[in-house]
Amino acid sequence: MGFEAIDVKPVSGALGAEIFGVDLSENLTNHKSAEIHKAFLDHKVICFREQKLTPHGQVEFARHFGEPDIYPFIRGLSDVPEVIEIIKTENDTVNFGGGWHSDTSYLEKPALGSMLYALEVPTAGGDTMFANMALAYNALSSGMKEFLGQLVGVNSSAQNYRGGREKKMNELEGMRGKFIESSEVSVAEHPVVRTHSETGQKSLYVSRAHTSHFKGMTAEESKPLIDFLSDHAVRPEFTCRLRWQPGTLIFWDNRCTQHFAVNDYNGGRRHMHRVTLVGDRPS
Repeated sequence: MGFEAIDVKPVSGALGAEIFGVDLSENLTNHKSAEIHKAFLDHKVICFREQKLTPHGQVEFARHFGEPDIYPFIRGLSDVPEVIEIIKTENDTVNFGGGWHSDTSYLEKPALGSMLYALEVPTAGGDTMFANMALAYNALSSGMKEFLGQLVGVNSSAQNYRGGREKKMNELEGMRGKFIESSEVSVAEHPVVRTHSETGQKSLYVSRAHTSHFKGMTAEESKPLIDFLSDHAVRPEFTCRLRWQPGTLIFWDNRCTQHFAVNDYNGGRRHMHRVTLVGDRPS
């Protein structure tokens, strides 16, 4: 089935599409909203260019596709708490989100999807890469699929945050003071093979960034397989790369993709607004 109200142009063979013919600051008709949702499910990552969105406008657009969530570790804007700022300054040498991952997989109900809106971007660099976890799963052998179907991943918010998230966040000048202090570590167990709640597609749901080990196995026993799956999942033929411009909004399906914020713009500045949508329990 084609599209009538929007123009959809794929950006790669694996996933991703740019959407034209939409002004996100205006009220969407039911027809246009339904077509955007279809493009979202079909392509897993959709990109809108040359938008002019206020934080309130971004939240209102997000409501067409789910319930905007409150991110547990970073303070939202004072008047729009569902929106968090992600800033890398000219003085920062590391970035936020610099590693392949699926957002909040350490929660019992990880985010359905995330919407990132660009306010400031470097003159070059700062792209985001995305990987299709359904393609990655389909490319595995039948024996590996059968084995993985029995595994449960233990996902932790403390994974790769030596000294805690607060210490790591305060190392970033652009994120300093935005972290919400908490002594609790979020841990959630999810199947390594996840079935999409809307499409029924199976996909890999494991990453170095958040999966500490497999249930019933030690971290040492789990690491070789986590490493293999993490490398396999982001093979070039499963990925796309999107370049940011001021006014770009990218919306990705967190249930079947991973993403990676490329840190190749030291000395540049990048300022984003992010909204996440309440998700369901992976199954």
